[in-house]
Amino acid sequence: MARDKKMEVLFWSIALPGFGHYLNGKLFKGTVLIILEFLVNVQSGLNYAILPSFHGEIHEAISATNFQWLMFYPCIYLFAIWDAYRDAGGGNEPYAFIPFVFSAYIGTIGVVYSPTFNINGVYFGVIWLPIIFLILGFLIGKIIRFIILKQVNRKEKVS
Repeated sequence: MARDKKMEVLFWSIALPGFGHYLNGKLFKGTVLIILEFLVNVQSGLNYAILPSFHGEIHEAISATNFQWLMFYPCIYLFAIWDAYRDAGGGNEPYAFIPFVFSAYIGTIGVVYSPTFNINGVYFGVIWLPIIFLILGFLIGKIIRFIILKQVNRKEKVS
């Protein structure tokens, strides 16, 4: 599959989990992911929280959010992106999944701390803190992957 197709699948998966799977012809998996995304989104109040967050009304967004449901979102979202990209032929290099896993894990930590985390009285809220943590998690995952690959290459040279 051409590089353009892999990137198309990646970006459609970012837009809505499950769309990349549809492009890959994985209709059942795509449908399950869209249903999960819709269920978690509605139950957590995520879309409602986006509007006040963009207007700087962080406390309103926090009070409208069901965190028991929202904690599932980063994992579903990142798994859908990774899985669609992998199905399209991307991510075949060793340990390529690690940045996605750490992004989901640390993004979930961002969700957990989003109602209380602040710097000098400035709250990031349920949208911005998890996004920042997703990016941070991806970078940490890249570093961990780099270290693992370095160790594996070192062991292969010794053998």
